[in-house]
Amino acid sequence: MSDTTDVQLLIGATVAAAFTDDEILRFLDLGGSVFMASALALKAQAASLAEGLDSEKIGDYAYSKKAIDNYIKLAANYEERDASTPAFDWAEMDIMGVEETL
Repeated sequence: MSDTTDVQLLIGATVAAAFTDDEILRFLDLGGSVFMASALALKAQAASLAEGLDSEKIGDYAYSKKAIDNYIKLAANYEERDASTPAFDWAEMDIMGVEETL
């Protein structure tokens, strides 16, 4: 699975539909991880929806301030998860050839 697909999975189909693959790649560049990219996308979508409206209904699709709050809470969850993820996993460390560089 690609990082773009992982972000789309984490943000959900409704939010993912609001962004192109290139925009999600940009979130990945800015965020540095799948969780931070997802948080950025959720916050961007929340900001986009919050522009002065309390709620809106378009056909079968509707959102409210509660939906916006849920996006922000989920983004905070992803930010916390990213912060608690080790930057380097020792189990994946490859020390083969280290002696050659000494």
